[in-house]
Amino acid sequence: MNLKQRADRILSNAVAGGAVPGVVAMAANREGTLYEGAFGERTLGGGQAMTTDTVCWIASMSKAITSVAAVQCVERGLIDLDAPASKVCPQIGDAKVFTGFDAAGQPTHRPPKRPVTLRHLLTHSAGFSYEIWNADMVKYQAALGIPSVTSCENKALTLPLLFDPGERWEYGINIDWAGKMVEAASGKKLGAYLKENLFDPLGMSSTAFKITPHMRSRLSGVHLRGPDGKLGPMPFELNQEPEFEMGGGGLYSTAGDYLKFVRMVLNYGQLGGERVLKPETVANGLMLNQMGDCRVVNLKTQHPLSNDAEFFPGVSKSWSLAFQINNTAAPTGRPAGGLMWAGLANSFYWIDPSTGVGGVFLSQIFPFADTGSVPSFYDFETAVYDSLR
Repeated sequence: MNLKQRADRILSNAVAGGAVPGVVAMAANREGTLYEGAFGERTLGGGQAMTTDTVCWIASMSKAITSVAAVQCVERGLIDLDAPASKVCPQIGDAKVFTGFDAAGQPTHRPPKRPVTLRHLLTHSAGFSYEIWNADMVKYQAALGIPSVTSCENKALTLPLLFDPGERWEYGINIDWAGKMVEAASGKKLGAYLKENLFDPLGMSSTAFKITPHMRSRLSGVHLRGPDGKLGPMPFELNQEPEFEMGGGGLYSTAGDYLKFVRMVLNYGQLGGERVLKPETVANGLMLNQMGDCRVVNLKTQHPLSNDAEFFPGVSKSWSLAFQINNTAAPTGRPAGGLMWAGLANSFYWIDPSTGVGGVFLSQIFPFADTGSVPSFYDFETAVYDSLR
């Protein structure tokens, strides 16, 4: 059975079995596309088929794109990777380390031992968190009236540090701050910077924070898996007139567009005739661990929009300036040194520099780490590697 036959079967069975309402999956090597397929419906009961150009909210798959933009700014001398981030974005300097709650239920703080740097932000070792995986931040936001980051309100970024920068890995609003640094350093709104420096050069014409009319005509709905395991439509859309463009999770895109980004990384900063990063920057910054001895840990849910989440439990994982790295081989066939991450509505990608392949898998389901989507993604990736043997 060739890759097309096997992948088609995996994805169509995932739809038929209720693992996903609709899915788009693609794989590529450095030269071009190896597979693309779409199955199911954009919105259950809506009558519109999922197609390879369907637009999805890619959520935290935005992080790698914003991280690359920040690394471009480092290459161009606009940001120093290891200088205090507050030199570029003074508001970051206001963040203090959270120490607990006083008798009145108000949070207490102390100054950090060292300043936050862009390297800390890009590796999720600055100390910032998300309330969805941190119980203290749930209470903190309630005490001070701080909204969720998905509100795209500037107040959402006024969270504290949980520890001194550089001491451990904690997933959070780091890349939203990195996006603010790109804006401050470049003098452009983040979306405008990304369009000029990444989307246009790479031909990513259906990727943006703001959903254009052409994108909306191909937009997938979001779904919720209920306690009974069944999927149903769930109204969800990010604010289309945000106070800030959420570099950590605000982009809408297609599998084909994101695959171009994947191939750019596989080709060490270039796609076609367009170069967006130097080869040595990709090799040394995007493909190698940049957070020392810190390691990625399981995300313990505090919110119904996520399950507990960790890719490949038992496999040691570090972080580059843009991606999670599996330090040993993964069970899908991905060797050590693979790059990956995901989006909250169960969208996923991986980039394998040693084998020269990568892939994208888009579904639109809450909660994150969905019991149907994640195994389907793993099965798809496994099929790609099996086809290379």
